[in-house]
Amino acid sequence: MTDLDDVPAPQGDLTLKVLARRQDTNFYGDISGGWLIDQMDQAAELCAGRLAHGRTATVAVESMDFLCPVRIGSVVNIFTAVRDIGHSSITIDAEVWIRSPHERNPDELYKVTEARFVMVALDDNGRIRAVPTEP
Repeated sequence: MTDLDDVPAPQGDLTLKVLARRQDTNFYGDISGGWLIDQMDQAAELCAGRLAHGRTATVAVESMDFLCPVRIGSVVNIFTAVRDIGHSSITIDAEVWIRSPHERNPDELYKVTEARFVMVALDDNGRIRAVPTEP
């Protein structure tokens, strides 16, 4: 008997869902890490933009480890969770989970990687501005 609390699950909200396609692969047919990082950055920007009420930019990304490859046809799910809101910055944790097209249980998610993104709010001229205190 297994305890359901021991089963890893995504943390945060589903922010972005994309299909891994052939043009996103490296020489060996795996989805490239750079493509995944780009998708994570987009998800972090979507999350931060809602809180900042506008434009944001990435100023830092913590290191990440890749736990498993992503194959063509996998559905890539990126979950985000806000960890901190500063005067002009928003710190967001992003996790990548996939649904593999070749698994017997198509509803099972596999964790690929995670990273912490630090975003800053920008004004229309590209200068750092304060994050609004009201939702």
